[in-house]
Amino acid sequence: MIHYALSCDKGHAFDGWFAGSADFDKQVESGFLTCPVCNSAKVAKGLMAPQVSTARSQESRKAALIDRAQREAMDKLRKAVADIRANAEDVGDRFPDEARKIHYGEAEERGIIGEAKPDQVRDLLDEGIEIMPLPILPDDKN
Repeated sequence: MIHYALSCDKGHAFDGWFAGSADFDKQVESGFLTCPVCNSAKVAKGLMAPQVSTARSQESRKAALIDRAQREAMDKLRKAVADIRANAEDVGDRFPDEARKIHYGEAEERGIIGEAKPDQVRDLLDEGIEIMPLPILPDDKN
């Protein structure tokens, strides 16, 4: 794809993307390319600086895309954790006992959060009680 800065004979400036230079020429010759402001078919390319792609600029763009993707993923994770916390009862260190009561039908089924030691977590999992740790996010410790 190639990007051109364009203008019409009335001085309106706009951009266009084309498969190549020949594609631009063909669209101008056929009258298919018109100004989006005044519909004039007299369109010309404006002055443009070429965009030179270097290994460094490509790495920089990749890093920016990764950073953005990581920020978006972290934002989604923060929202999910906040939703879980907002809709669950915090039972603190009673978590293993409450999880068992819910699992065995001795307490009402509800979302709970709390704390459990590693050996308690193993025991709950061995009993078939489905639990999942909430991630500790970087901002949680600051």
